[in-house]
Amino acid sequence: MFRLSDDLALVQTVDYFTPIVDDPFTFGQIAAANALSDLYAMGARPLTALNIVGFPISKLDKAILADILRGGADKLREAGVALLGGHSIDDADPKYGMAVTGVVDPGAMWTNAGAQAGDALVLTKPIGMGIVSKAIKEAAASPEDTDEAIRWMRMLNKGAADVAHGFAVHAATDVTGFGLLGHALEMVRASGVGLALYAAAVPILPGAREYAQHGLVPAGSKRNRAFVGEATAFADGVDELTRVLLADAVTSGGLLLAVPAAQADSLVAALRAAGMDLAARVGLFDGSAPVGIRVAAGADDAD
Repeated sequence: MFRLSDDLALVQTVDYFTPIVDDPFTFGQIAAANALSDLYAMGARPLTALNIVGFPISKLDKAILADILRGGADKLREAGVALLGGHSIDDADPKYGMAVTGVVDPGAMWTNAGAQAGDALVLTKPIGMGIVSKAIKEAAASPEDTDEAIRWMRMLNKGAADVAHGFAVHAATDVTGFGLLGHALEMVRASGVGLALYAAAVPILPGAREYAQHGLVPAGSKRNRAFVGEATAFADGVDELTRVLLADAVTSGGLLLAVPAAQADSLVAALRAAGMDLAARVGLFDGSAPVGIRVAAGADDAD
């Protein structure tokens, strides 16, 4: 964030990655939605984008690259963001993403540091994208599970942010590579509060549990599990597969929103009405010490 005046700041972010689905157009959509997500997580309004491309131009058909770029442009149009250009290089593997610029009022900007004891934690999209993506790469995912994962990954977080602006958001972040537990832990540490996370309330993509059971867990998800280990306590009722899923590395995940508990149910209802039909209240921040996450099977055994 770069402050221009008392009430205006630039926000800039960049993200890109290798394909996680087979269809080039869909890959472009997902990469664009993922790149825009950080700005929505800050309560900012994205304005412009630059394409970042690596492509093996002598090995793959140029039509594939054209489809990737069309997919990215499609999501930018949906977001109301102007594409100003970009840069490409000849690379061994396809890579695509964007550098995005937006604006925000510094006084109203969301950060991951404002959660308060008594706030509820709301998640706007399901988790499990990393595991299902791994299954897609291994040709093990069913068409139905693939379509459902794609539906969520290419969904902009714009709708969730627009809804959340009508509520008292104390802290926010998006769920991406560090997984639900990793990004929740960032909120906990930055805010100086504890979190009771209700595993049974967390929405999970169809098929993700089955694929994890068959060992289709990305290396990044395994690293996430190790990263959050010392700061996370699991109740006896939380099984091993659930622990793996909660740490799953996510692509183009949802927003994590800390709001007063009294507003949480209304926020979830508004999110579901706006198309985020699996949005859920998944935890409660408290003043527990030491600061960390306690994962319970459900709200009844969070203590």
